[in-house]
Amino acid sequence: MEKRKRARLIYNPTSGQEIMKRNVAEVLNILESYGYETSAFQTTPAKDSAKDEATRAAKAGFNLIIAAGGDGTINEVVNGIAPLKKRPKMAIIPTGTTNDYARALKVPRGNPVEAAKLIGKNQTILMDIGMAKTKKDGQDFQTYFINIAAAGTLTELTYSVPSQLKTTFGYLAYVVKGAELLPQVKFRPVRVKHDKGVFEGKVSMIFVALTNSIGGFEQIVPDAKLDDGRFTLIMVKTGNLFEILHLLRLVLDGGKHIEHKHVEYIKTKKIKIEAGEGSSERLLLNLDGEYGGDAPVKLSNLANHIEFFADTDKISSHAITIDTDALRLEEMAKLFAEEVTHLEDSI
Repeated sequence: MEKRKRARLIYNPTSGQEIMKRNVAEVLNILESYGYETSAFQTTPAKDSAKDEATRAAKAGFNLIIAAGGDGTINEVVNGIAPLKKRPKMAIIPTGTTNDYARALKVPRGNPVEAAKLIGKNQTILMDIGMAKTKKDGQDFQTYFINIAAAGTLTELTYSVPSQLKTTFGYLAYVVKGAELLPQVKFRPVRVKHDKGVFEGKVSMIFVALTNSIGGFEQIVPDAKLDDGRFTLIMVKTGNLFEILHLLRLVLDGGKHIEHKHVEYIKTKKIKIEAGEGSSERLLLNLDGEYGGDAPVKLSNLANHIEFFADTDKISSHAITIDTDALRLEEMAKLFAEEVTHLEDSI
């Protein structure tokens, strides 16, 4: 008799005005109907609540972990399983503010039931995951990110937007705070090493992206691939307010910023970011919207590290390089060949 698959739902009860709390029972029923023996865990305010539960569930042999909440909850669950050798599949139920990862995977946002139903389509992508090695509070620190690593003036705005404001006003809160900070843009010297060389100069912003969606904008990385093993490194080489606003207009106009003289746009597997010569200011790292330590930082792309459920029918074919169905058939053929060899040896 085939062993039944097990799924663990890890959900943030306060995300999205507590929408998940009202839908837990129906989501569990949907997962049960797809053949999963399903249970749920409600996160607490304790540090690493979602991360620790994800690690426990993965080590306990769960086949699927569903992260329900905002990008922060998803990031925490990923951090719980990314260091492990054997990693379960993941699905997301987005109920947060910007839901960048859900935008990239084309998962229904703000509707937990519809997001859960996507699992029934059985479409997945082997997603790249970012790993950051830096220092935090003076100690060596290693963490993982799913969407964006960033540094610079505008990337620091997420630290100054109160969580209650985010919950109440959503992405508008970031926009308002961003407009407030724009006149304070700092132009800092940096040294950035990547696969194609070294950049030394002044920048106002650095983005290291894994998907096409950053802060709700889906044209910042118009040619993003989700599983090619490479980051998209973007450096903004101006601190002039009007030039930055012009670049933002080019972003909205179909991603035309990538050819601009004030933008470095590079594909790379590894990156090292550090403050430039003569800089006395801390260069703060933002990982998926939260403080992730100070530069210097080393970033590595872990190619095809976690298999996520996604709506691949709606994702551009240019954004996916690996056919997971073909890989699954190859794996089945390999297992079959091993079984045949085992039987032949035992005869």
